Amino acid sequence: MKFKKIGFITKPHAKNALKILNFLTDVFVKKKCSVYYDTEAASLLNCPSKGIPRDKISTFIDLLIVLGGDGTLLSAARYVQHNCIPILGINLGSLGFLTDITIAELEKVIDCLDSESFVISSRLTLKTTVSRNNKIIDNFTVLNDAVINKSALARIINLQVTVNKLSLGTFKADGIIVSTPTGSTAYSLAAGGPILYPTINAMIISPICPHMLSNRPIVISDNDIIEITLFTDEEDVVLTLDGQVGIPLKYKDVIKIEKSDSRVDLIELPNSNFFNILKKKLNWGPQKYD
Repeated sequence: MKFKKIGFITKPHAKNALKILNFLTDVFVKKKCSVYYDTEAASLLNCPSKGIPRDKISTFIDLLIVLGGDGTLLSAARYVQHNCIPILGINLGSLGFLTDITIAELEKVIDCLDSESFVISSRLTLKTTVSRNNKIIDNFTVLNDAVINKSALARIINLQVTVNKLSLGTFKADGIIVSTPTGSTAYSLAAGGPILYPTINAMIISPICPHMLSNRPIVISDNDIIEITLFTDEEDVVLTLDGQVGIPLKYKDVIKIEKSDSRVDLIELPNSNFFNILKKKLNWGPQKYD
């Protein structure tokens, strides 16, 4: 087996989490691998003293296994992407575009790891920088999307968007989504954006409930640089990153979004098929007719 230091990040209240965690631990220990747990997984195993904070676990491992749903994997990716640690997602959630390997496929996964016959799907991430009064106040890297939107009670907001310093326009909308191809099946899809093949080199800009119906989603190159300036005052506006981290925004804050130097490597089974995943997850009907 190529991997000898296995880390686990677990959604603690997921159904079957403890059972699968115990099973995989036994498998990897028998294969003479070292096994490490984040604090939630260690607590689930009733050995909290063995838990490692998520922001430290990447220094111990060469493979991360995530037991949960897409939200758990997005959280885990923040902590390992800069160390180029591949991620294997086991779906204990519901939809599971990122964690698409099922419990029924565990034996197959182990065989693929043993024979090194798995596939690595390298995914684009976006560097997102927030500037206020010409000073950078924060930056993040996202795998799915960066979303600027208003609170439930706020009025429509004005967002000026440029691509490579060229004006794309001023959007009057509930907000705007900048998505990677990986994130094209998430919030961007719900906002009317297109589905992109996950390894394509592109980004999507999708307005959320625009005032002008002619404001449509647009696909641009991942080499482009997007800048979005908030031109609405006295409204509650938030930048949300991968649906998990929120940053309150102020009037004339500038959000710069560009391709990150890091990527997220997802381990897939050799027979993995993105179109089959779409048909299954989005209920697109039978794969063929007789």
